[in-house]
Parts: sequence; structure tokens; C-alpha cells
Amino acid sequence: MADLDAIFKAYDVRGTVPEQIDDDLCRAVGAAFARFAADTEGATRILVGRDMRPSGVRFAAAFAEGAQSQGLDVVDLGLCSTDLVYFASGAHAAPGAMFTASHNPARYNGIKFCLTGAKAVGQDTGLDRIKAMAADGVPGHLGEPGRLSSLDLLDDFATHVRSFVDVGALAPLKVVADTANGMGGLVVPAVFDGLPCDLEVMYGELDGSFPNHPADPIQVENQADLRARVVEVGADVGLAFDGDADRVFVVDERGEPISGSTTTAMVAAGVLEKEPGATILHNLICSKSVPEIITERGGTPVRTRVGHSIIKAVMAETGAAFGGEHSAHYYFRDNWRADSGLIAALHVLEQRSKAGVPLSEMRKPFERYVASGEINTEVPDPLAVIETVAAAYPDGDQDRLDGLTVDLGPWWFNLRPSNTEPLLRLNLEAPTRDECDAHVAEVLGLITGPA
Repeated sequence: MADLDAIFKAYDVRGTVPEQIDDDLCRAVGAAFARFAADTEGATRILVGRDMRPSGVRFAAAFAEGAQSQGLDVVDLGLCSTDLVYFASGAHAAPGAMFTASHNPARYNGIKFCLTGAKAVGQDTGLDRIKAMAADGVPGHLGEPGRLSSLDLLDDFATHVRSFVDVGALAPLKVVADTANGMGGLVVPAVFDGLPCDLEVMYGELDGSFPNHPADPIQVENQADLRARVVEVGADVGLAFDGDADRVFVVDERGEPISGSTTTAMVAAGVLEKEPGATILHNLICSKSVPEIITERGGTPVRTRVGHSIIKAVMAETGAAFGGEHSAHYYFRDNWRADSGLIAALHVLEQRSKAGVPLSEMRKPFERYVASGEINTEVPDPLAVIETVAAAYPDGDQDRLDGLTVDLGPWWFNLRPSNTEPLLRLNLEAPTRDECDAHVAEVLGLITGPA
């Protein structure tokens, strides 16, 4: 069997096909997840979806065989987005598994898991147990094997997504969506059906070879075709989805990208209009403008560590209505605290419709600082380097919520170690581009040491 330590990540399973992930591995993981779900919450069935990667068909089938061998029924959701699986898990009260490698290249595949109600399954909340059972083998089930059925939830999912906004308030905006040959090509048209928007879908054909560009919109170069098309056709908004369509990046009518932080602030403003005084989460990489805007709009900001299982847990603890991450994951309490790029996209369209001004104007009050973006540096001992950097700023307000955050008043930075590689991830924000660049050079000098 494959090296499980190499493919079991902090929040999911991911690896290359067939070197790291094959049918036998998926069968073993299916049995392990079924046993975990049955032992943890008494589950009797599992929902299984897959993205457009060709290997997903046989991998999902092998996974289902493993789960059925433990006596659990399997409901095949077919082709779907990750947020559709979360919806299914919540609406149909069952654990779920989604075969996807999200934004990774075509040679990859993987599995995302959730318990009933889209409850996150991460390294500390069950993934380690699933890995151990898959490695050791799950004891045979003495009863009858589970049954296999199928369920099409696309229309129900689309109705659910539209319920988060006032459809009657939407203006007849021209929207271009680049779905990058990913699952957005299936779910985006379904959600927009019946809305007053004029939707154009780019690269809507489901093709796991990604013939046009990688399905990784956090890399701004992968937004190039969308940005050009928005300007060419005079669109009001551009939307860039990743491979499994659970994340979205927004582009304004000038073809300029909008950061995940700014989108978080925009969506937060819309949520607070509907639910005054709500608690809103933001991870500690988000711009300082996010908690400022939440406070100014009468909400309660709560700062969290990075990562979906963490944000979902804090949402459960605080009752937060919404949570956003700089990486374009947007979580909604009424979506079983799960993330959905499509729900966030409709919130942005609703805000743009109500504002009555171009998105390039609407975004300005939400953008108060200049961010570096995430800068990765390979170092031999990340934790030692963090201590070196911390010692260089004794007068800064420091915390260790997630890596090292140092707030020096006008500017701040966070330095986090990677979960899987000897990397440090630097995010820095300052009032101006010149100040941001100068401080980045300063901190990078500390990270890399003398030349």
C-alpha cells in the first residue's frame, strides 16, 4: 500500500495517481472511514461525490466497496462540487466523502471527509484514526454488506445557495465565471438559473486534464483569461473558481482582482445588514480592515487560526454567522458552518446590486492597507527561525495563536510554518506599497540570515 504518511495531510488525503493513490488504497480508506463514522456517530450510510478527474470514477467505486464491506449503505452523489457534498451531508444527515484534489494538477486526486452536518474531519478530529485503520486493516463485518444507491441533489443545492440572498434585489449584472474546466462548470449555471444576471461561463467543460489553465485561482496568473474577458465584454463582475468549486476569487469590472480579505469584508457587511450585531470570524492572515469594518458595521469580530476545521469549530462555539479566510474560503452558519464559494459570490453580487456603483468603486472603503501576499521561504529549522524573528521585535505586540504574529502599530506580519514542508509562510501588511515592500525585505532578511 502507498505511504499513508505522505498522502494523509492536515485536512484531507491527497497524492499522485497511480503512484500514491490507487483502487486498493481507496477501498481500504473507504472501509476505515465507514468504521470511523459508525463508531463515532452511529452512521449507517455514507454520501460519496467526485469531481471531474478521470480517476475519480473508479476511486469512488472502490471506496464505496470498502464502506459497503463494513455494512454501511453508500449514496452515490455522482459529479458534484465539494460544497454540494457539504450541503448533502447537512440536508440528508449523513457523513460524506468527496473525491477531489481541489486546485492541484491533473496527476493528483484525493479525498475530503466530513461527518454528519458537514462537521470537519481533520488530523486532530479523526483523520489520524482513519489513517491508522486503513494501514492496519479494518476487521471484517459479519453482517450483510451495505447497499448502493444514487441521488441527484443539484437542483436542491442550487435552491439552497440562492436562499442566502434577496434574489429580488439582484440587478441585471453581466457576470463572467471562469470555472477552469472544474466542477464550477456544473454547479455555477445551476445556481444562476433564474437569476436576473447575464452569465457567461468560461471553460465550463468538465475536463480533469485542465486544458486551458490550472484550476488554482489563488495564483493571479491563472486569472489572466478571466480578467481579459471581463474587460473585453464589459462585464460587471468576474468570478474565478477552483477545481472543486468551493472557493471563489472576485474580479472587478476593470479586470482587477479582489483579495480574499476584501471579499471577506464585503460579505461580512452584507451578513451584518441581514443580522445586525452578528459575530463574524476572520483568520489571522486577513487584513486589519476586516475586523475594523465588522466593528464599524456593529458586528463582533473574532480572530482565529488558519484552517477550515478550526474555523468550523470556532463557529460552533461562538454561533458566528459568517467566517472568512484570506485564501477565499467563506463559511456560513446556515450552511452547516461549511464553506461555499457560490454563496459568497451571490453575497458580492447582492452588495454590488444594492450599491449601484461599479465594483471598482464599491471595493475602495474595504481596502485600507497594502498586503504582501503569502511569501514562502524554505528553511532547515522553521521553529528556530521563528524564535530568531521574534527576538528581533521585542517592542512589538506578539502572539502565538498560529505561528508568530507581530503587530508594530502601522504594520504587522504573521510567520507560520507549513504543516507538511520545511517552509515558513510570511504575510505582511502596511499602509503603503513602499512601506510594505521595505518591511518584507527586512523580515525576509531575518528569515534567510546573512547572505
